[in-house]
Amino acid sequence: MIALIQRVKQAKVEVAGQTIGAIDQGLLIFLGVEREDDIAKMEKLATKVMNYRVFADDNGKMNLNVQQVDGSLLVVSQFTLAADTGRGLRPSFSGAGTPEQAKGLYHAFVDYCRTQGMAVETGEFAADMQVSLINDGPVTFNLQV
Repeated sequence: MIALIQRVKQAKVEVAGQTIGAIDQGLLIFLGVEREDDIAKMEKLATKVMNYRVFADDNGKMNLNVQQVDGSLLVVSQFTLAADTGRGLRPSFSGAGTPEQAKGLYHAFVDYCRTQGMAVETGEFAADMQVSLINDGPVTFNLQV
């Protein structure tokens, strides 16, 4: 599983011109599922995301996680993160999870974060989405398990 996380001051996702998810301070998470992913990997990645220290403490050091700053998560499915871009000029998605697998793990990721006390907003799985954000920093990390 892959999570491209961005520390944001605010972010929102729209479908057909309607805002379906929005947060203020927190993490925008683009979530990609690969064929070998399962619930154990999902829980490991979700735990890592929620505890990853990317917010500044009183000394300006990245020592605080999203929970410690009372931030929120905006989770958006993004199968293109699983692309193989090693050869040629067109990505291959042979390593991406099936739509059914990806949808299940995406929803499980969201549910798991919520059970851990996180405020979570979402995009719409497999929809054509427009994502807007104010990246804080900018701070962006690619997390994988």
